[in-house]
Amino acid sequence: IKIIVLFNFNLRFGCMDSLFLRNLILDMNKLFSIISFVIIFGTSSYAFQYNKSQKPQINNKPKLVVGIVVDQMRFDYLTRFNSKFGEGGFKRLQNEGFNCKNNHFNYIPTYTGPGHASIYTGTIPKYHGIIANNWFDKFNSKKVYCASDNSVVSVGVENVIDGKRSPHRLLSTTFADENKLFHQGRSKSIGISIKDRGSILSIGHSADAAYWFFGKDEGKWITSSYFMDKLPDWVSEFNNSNKIESYLKEWDTFYPIEKYTESGKDLNNYENTFVSKQNAVFPYDLKKLAPLNGNFDILKNTPYGNSIVTDFAIETIKNESLGEDEFTDVLTVSFSSTDYVGHKFGVNSKEIQDTYIRLDKELERFLNFLDSKVGIGNYTLFLTADHGAVDVPQYLRDNKVPAGYSQAKDLKSKLDLFLLKTFGVSTLIKNMSNNQIFINKSSALKEGIDYRNVIQAIVDELINYPSVYRVFSSNQLNEASYNYGVEALVQNGYNQKFSGDVVYVLNPATLSYGKKGSSHGSGFNYDTHVPLLFFGAGIKQGETYSKTVIPDIAPTISSLLGISFPNMATGRPLSEVLK
Repeated sequence: IKIIVLFNFNLRFGCMDSLFLRNLILDMNKLFSIISFVIIFGTSSYAFQYNKSQKPQINNKPKLVVGIVVDQMRFDYLTRFNSKFGEGGFKRLQNEGFNCKNNHFNYIPTYTGPGHASIYTGTIPKYHGIIANNWFDKFNSKKVYCASDNSVVSVGVENVIDGKRSPHRLLSTTFADENKLFHQGRSKSIGISIKDRGSILSIGHSADAAYWFFGKDEGKWITSSYFMDKLPDWVSEFNNSNKIESYLKEWDTFYPIEKYTESGKDLNNYENTFVSKQNAVFPYDLKKLAPLNGNFDILKNTPYGNSIVTDFAIETIKNESLGEDEFTDVLTVSFSSTDYVGHKFGVNSKEIQDTYIRLDKELERFLNFLDSKVGIGNYTLFLTADHGAVDVPQYLRDNKVPAGYSQAKDLKSKLDLFLLKTFGVSTLIKNMSNNQIFINKSSALKEGIDYRNVIQAIVDELINYPSVYRVFSSNQLNEASYNYGVEALVQNGYNQKFSGDVVYVLNPATLSYGKKGSSHGSGFNYDTHVPLLFFGAGIKQGETYSKTVIPDIAPTISSLLGISFPNMATGRPLSEVLK
């Protein structure tokens, strides 16, 4: 500025003498020095910052992803039993992780098989093909199980149907499959559960192993030839130890029973009990009860089934060296005993409360192990459930809440009689299961009856039955597009190839079940609203009441890992969860 002013002044008034030129040159030299300094310093400073920003980043992917499914866990167990939980289990996951408080299943039926499949594939039964635990195969006219596979054999125990299992009915990949493909097979994928379907449908097709519990005459972990030809030595050693047998002991409440104020009376009329035990009251002598209750199978119906799963999960991580290299491993863990206890005793029982109190301790033990073995910040974990459960309908009735029972065999008898009167044929229903009706089309054709007329007649008749809430024909579910409500949930669970010709929905809190104990399967909130907690590497600390759905889990973990979504995924990544 000084040079310009002086130059303009001298030029204007004719004073450009030698003294002025000399001063001008000196000022320009100073200016160039300053400009050079600024340019050099600024460039080097920018270069320093640029290089710093371009420095290769430390890989922030977790070394291990652990997916935990608590079978039959209602969301309100987190809040109802909160005062009895310690600081290191459920509370730690909530306080240090991200809590999705309005998480739901977005389809019907809410069963174990579809639940695990949907969590890990990121899609719904309409697409992944696991439409129930068991269903009627209309092509072969027989009942099939979601994980059954007669082409494989048991490994770990000989000649039992419990080991003839594989994921071949699952049409989609899981995020564990995609992780395996991403790492060119160098990562490991292992599934663990008391139930075979909980293990197999979680870990998927390309797994290194899936293990489940065989507890009849001998308690042991087994697998199938789909995964391996022989159990690893460490699994055999675990089976041959007395670890499992040590849990055949007395089951009493963890805290004094009078402190269990968040559940109903211990002695009531709403619970089943074990064979040879008169009443469903604490304590339970499991060693004494075992011979008449499936031997080691009795452990499934107690909190100790969850303890066995924790023991085995820890041994799996140790012996398979999970989370020890740069290729992210996946371990899926399903705690199934919560479901067995819920079915037997109901969701308001002292038994279910004690089971969750003890599960909280197992989670703390497992998290502490992960901290020490894999390392804090080196693993990511999520916890959810495969479905919820309803209160015992008779208990609800006694508290003036609408509820009831409706047996499928009774509905079928009435429908057969109706069809006989309407069409003159009593064999037009081929199968009735999972609230679905399969029409005997060959029988209709033989009698010259248009089976579509039979379907519509059943829809029109069934809606009149007191226990039935909604009825849908296959044509409706294939052609209409429902966006909300029970209608949308039914459609999301309906698979054009495998599902029936008519689907019906029972009234809220109405079960096809016994008068004691409880169950699940509906699209109402008690079955759909389940926990979803994310924790560990790459996860923000926080919570949300915005609605999330089960198929969002797999895309979220896939995004965290930077891998492809499962090939049929329909969920969305939960960006609010990820750092």
